[in-house]
Amino acid sequence: MMPGNILKILEAVSSGKQDVDSAFDQLRDLPFSDMGFAKIDNHRQLRTGCPEVIFCEGKTIEQSEEIIELMYRRGGNVLATRVNEALWERIDGKYHEAQYNKAARTISICQKNIAPVSTYISVITAGTADIPVAEEAAVTAEFLGNNVERIYDVGVAGIHRLFHRIELIRGGRVNVVVAGMEGALPSVIGGLVDNPVIAVPTSIGYGANFNGLSALLTMLNSCAAGISVVNIDNGFGAGHLASKINRIDC
Repeated sequence: MMPGNILKILEAVSSGKQDVDSAFDQLRDLPFSDMGFAKIDNHRQLRTGCPEVIFCEGKTIEQSEEIIELMYRRGGNVLATRVNEALWERIDGKYHEAQYNKAARTISICQKNIAPVSTYISVITAGTADIPVAEEAAVTAEFLGNNVERIYDVGVAGIHRLFHRIELIRGGRVNVVVAGMEGALPSVIGGLVDNPVIAVPTSIGYGANFNGLSALLTMLNSCAAGISVVNIDNGFGAGHLASKINRIDC
């Protein structure tokens, strides 16, 4: 069966609403758009349910801006991660739908509404310093059409704070748990809830934290069942995985 966007183009040609040359131009760019410095995957939404997301770190401001422009012109939703303020200054006011989350370092542009599911994702941090990574996860999950509950600064150093929010945590379809230092919080939560836990180690901590390596190893060695672990500071990966779990019946 042909993807829906190909069928629409062919139907437009057969009905006389679109000429053959313009249809050919659209079909040529359907698999990917070659920009020279980047090849934008236009079929990722069809294959995975999520459009390609722009990782801006390491790209020039001009490259990121051009990719955002191309993806916007194609009419889809656009998410850019690891954005700096200089890029946002170039984008601000250019697209009225654009939203900038300074903590998460993301720009999101939603041109098409995604029907949210009734269940929610809990995004939890051990400390306030972990919030930027947690916000990247939360923004990603919301961009993909999920409801998110943010539960911040409930780490093991003051574990009574966690128990104060435990019913909200248990009510989520999936929990994203973000922690630096020794990274113990996902194991604690994994022993208290019956829903999946996605552990996100952060690079927050003193010298022996080794820029998140100690937290990563703690999470990988957790004795609590039902925990998956993403890479250090990878809020985007956690939010994406949480969305897949939350929307698995959609």
